[in-house]
Amino acid sequence: MRETSTPRVIIVGAGLGALYAALKLAPRPVLMISPEVLGQGASSAWAQGGVAAAMDPADSAQAHARDTLLAGAGTVDPAVAALVTDEARAHILDLTRLGTPFDRKPDGGYVLSREAAHSFARVVRVRGDQAGAEIMRALVACVRETPSVQVLEGVMATGLRVEEGVVAGVEVTLSGPQGSAPFLIRAPAVLLAGGGSGGLYALTTNPPRIRGQVIGMAARAGAEIADAEFVQFHPTAIDCGEDPAPLATEALRGEGAHLVNRLGERFMLAVHPDAELAPRDVVARAIYAQTQAGLRPMLDTRGCLGDRILTEFPAVAGACSRAGIDPTREPIPVAAAAHYHMGGVAVDAEGRASLDRLWVCGEASSTGLHGANRLASNGLLEALVFARRCALSIEARLGPAQDAPEILLPDLPPGPVPDPALVARLRRAMTEGAGVLRDAGGLSRCLREIGTIEAAQPDCPALMNMTATATLIAAAALMRQESRGAHCRTDFPQTAPEGRRSRLRLADALALRASLEPETT
Repeated sequence: MRETSTPRVIIVGAGLGALYAALKLAPRPVLMISPEVLGQGASSAWAQGGVAAAMDPADSAQAHARDTLLAGAGTVDPAVAALVTDEARAHILDLTRLGTPFDRKPDGGYVLSREAAHSFARVVRVRGDQAGAEIMRALVACVRETPSVQVLEGVMATGLRVEEGVVAGVEVTLSGPQGSAPFLIRAPAVLLAGGGSGGLYALTTNPPRIRGQVIGMAARAGAEIADAEFVQFHPTAIDCGEDPAPLATEALRGEGAHLVNRLGERFMLAVHPDAELAPRDVVARAIYAQTQAGLRPMLDTRGCLGDRILTEFPAVAGACSRAGIDPTREPIPVAAAAHYHMGGVAVDAEGRASLDRLWVCGEASSTGLHGANRLASNGLLEALVFARRCALSIEARLGPAQDAPEILLPDLPPGPVPDPALVARLRRAMTEGAGVLRDAGGLSRCLREIGTIEAAQPDCPALMNMTATATLIAAAALMRQESRGAHCRTDFPQTAPEGRRSRLRLADALALRASLEPETT
């Protein structure tokens, strides 16, 4: 394999965590690996709700931490919840300074929305549902103006080089349809900030490229993975046939939108005291049950918003328009879709992984903040907090920065790219076996199918990264013989008295997969 070396810190990814970390590392030279044009194809840009932070004087970081612990169903790390919520306000002020146009009141205060399982209105937003896009726009502009940051666009990380237990560099390929042979870039430190795993499912709200590759890459290198079984399904993806499915932000329910079925029944009233604002796992299962029963769940915004949805929630209105839905006159069809992976690469409070010289932030990490069921709008907050913590930890580990010339990739011959038919099979297998409702039989079939898919194209690192993450999700779900938060086992419906986080390495998950007896007909 051809290679080069750089004193730059390599950041894999181009979303919120990656951009913010690059800025916090400045003026230390950084190399960002971005499969697409900077800022495109990242889940952060699609985030509609906003960033959760106790900005109202009547609210507090302690109350925010309590809500996080309650939503997480017994597996949130209290110390992590405390430190993240305590830092939240400072990051909102920092983003404002960097140019994010948060919605403001005439007196200069922030407009705050309430979302599910929050005891207070504390979600800072931009034009209703544009928070992710506008934060990303501001950060991309800042990164473009920062001389210490080099961005390699159209390049995808596919592997980590580990030597004597230390991460020594990143293997990359060209991300176009032809792919390329791998090329190794050696570096003193690597920060993974490349998103989650929602695209491993057939119905998802995540951008097309977010399919667990970064978690899988770390797992294949030997990193410990935590809480892999906890995948959050968003209750209100717009059910209009698009892939990925557009999102109808939870802020709509915060504004008073109701969930109804084709019979006109508000079915959440009988499910939970908080009705539409119940925790996401509760609402997602209710939506899924209505769908499975043929009752066509829908979100009705007419009474609470009327024509205001067109101007106050432009992303939702645009998605409805593309699908021929007029939300001012009819309810919006919705479905439960894979949305956020609470699990990921296990990290400590400084963002350090189990492999030396590897840091992880954002959705690819598992910090202990989200537990079994992420509190709404804590995802962007976690990315901000841990991007900064990773940057500080990297600075402390590496010492003084060196001058660094820009990296130029040589011409690379074509290489293997994932077979689209195999990716489609993988997504179906995950939806059918490791989706909203799970049981031992379905998870076992899912694992066997993942093994078959993997064996069909073993020379493709990008596909191997996807199947690694899928294997970890399904194996951890099979091992957790209880229902907790977003993880619902129909064959183990009770919740164990004591919550515990799961820890798993890929070798152990593969051993479990290999131990499953083939089905007999």
